[in-house]
Amino acid sequence: MQKQQPSLVIFTDGAARGNPGPGGYGIVMFWGPHKKELSAGYRLTTNNRMELMAVIVALQSLTKKNLPVTIYTDSQYVVNSVEKKWLDNWIKTDFKGGKKNKDLWLKYYQLSKQYNVKFKWVKGHAENEWNNRCDELATAAADGNNLLIDEGYENSINIMQ
Repeated sequence: MQKQQPSLVIFTDGAARGNPGPGGYGIVMFWGPHKKELSAGYRLTTNNRMELMAVIVALQSLTKKNLPVTIYTDSQYVVNSVEKKWLDNWIKTDFKGGKKNKDLWLKYYQLSKQYNVKFKWVKGHAENEWNNRCDELATAAADGNNLLIDEGYENSINIMQ
C-alpha cells in the first residue's frame, strides 16, 4: 500500500498602504504537521501585485514538484483570474487592452505548470484564522524597514512618466 502524501495548503494575503504605496505579502504554508510563514515588504506597489506576489513566492519556496496545492486567498482578483480562465485569455492576447501585472502573471503561469494548483476564496478580515495571520504578516511587512523594490511596478510607472 502506497503511503499518502500530506496535502499542501497555503494561505496568502497582500496589502498596500495606499494603492499604490508601501506594500507587503504574508504567507502561511502547511505540509502535514509542518507550518512555515513568509513575508516581505516593498516600498511602492499595489494591493493586487502583493496578492499575486504572495502566491508566486509561496510556489517558488516549494522544493517538490507536481504536488497538489490548495491556495486560500481573499483576493477575488487572483481567484477569478485563474479559476475563470481569464489569465489564459490574457496570455493568448498578450495582455491586450492594458491588463495589469503582466510580469507577475507570466511568472505565476510558468510556476503553476509545475504543480496542480487549486484556488479557494475566503472572506478577508473575517473568521479565518490563517487568512487573518497572513494579513498581520502582510501589513507588518508593509510597515517595516528595509523595504524591497517592486521593480516590475516601478519600471512600469517610470515608462508612463
